[in-house]
Amino acid sequence: MNDRIPLAIATRLGSAFFFATMNAVIKLAQAHGASLGEILFYRQFVAALLVGAVVASGPGAGSLKTAKFPAHILRAVVGLFAMACTFTGVMALPLAEATTLGFTMPIFATILGALILREPTGVHRWGAVLIGFVGVLIVAQPGGGHFPLWGALAGLGGALLTASVSILLRQISRTEATLTTVFWFSTLSLLPLGIAYAFVAQAHPAITWLLMIGVGALGGVGQLAMTSALRFGPVSVVVPMDYSSLLWATVYGWAIFAVLPEASTWLGAPVIVVSGLYIVWRERVRRRIETQQAIPQGVG
Repeated sequence: MNDRIPLAIATRLGSAFFFATMNAVIKLAQAHGASLGEILFYRQFVAALLVGAVVASGPGAGSLKTAKFPAHILRAVVGLFAMACTFTGVMALPLAEATTLGFTMPIFATILGALILREPTGVHRWGAVLIGFVGVLIVAQPGGGHFPLWGALAGLGGALLTASVSILLRQISRTEATLTTVFWFSTLSLLPLGIAYAFVAQAHPAITWLLMIGVGALGGVGQLAMTSALRFGPVSVVVPMDYSSLLWATVYGWAIFAVLPEASTWLGAPVIVVSGLYIVWRERVRRRIETQQAIPQGVG
């Protein structure tokens, strides 16, 4: 398994790159006249085609059978709202700030895990949660006016809903393969998105269509790379790689949109990142202790 750790890290770094690039393309599509509803539809439509192709060339349609269809519907509903909030934040905020607020997902996951799953959460992780929210206040600066507060709230809402999805996935993944879960999310979300798209669809120049298709392709590849990384290495190793997306967001913001992060972001982002990394590390420590306690005395 250790031989696959470098592959796990490389794959997760790749997923961070694809998602950061997708966010930049979202803003470009917006600048060329695409609406949120159109971008969301093509994000899922193209991703569904990619996942379907992977299923057809690999495990086959039989792998898509599920005994938890209601759970997949709930995951699709929550996931859609999470994506809508996240994309709204990306469209409203500079890339670096939108990316930084997305890093609060582990913070919300800790809170939801304690409240919903009754996971033991000690003073260390609660302290990390508080420190993380201090970082959020530094970045968002409520009342500061350096970017729209509603955009920041949308980004935080996306992180909260994404954390909710992670809670749902912990339940679904006990019996469902990752590829099966990704497929049902992509396909089930097409029905409501298709209805919404019928009301917001409009004519565009070729470049806008290409950008919207690019959002779907980058998101689909990023999703597959992200989930594949978890097959090659443990969560505690691969998840910290997600923070590399801030580097790409900063580069894209400067090179494409001529925008650099605010001074408050340079101060707050490390606080949020350290908080998230500490939460991941404490989770690893907790699981190791639980594993040791589960081993009968005298064994090993």
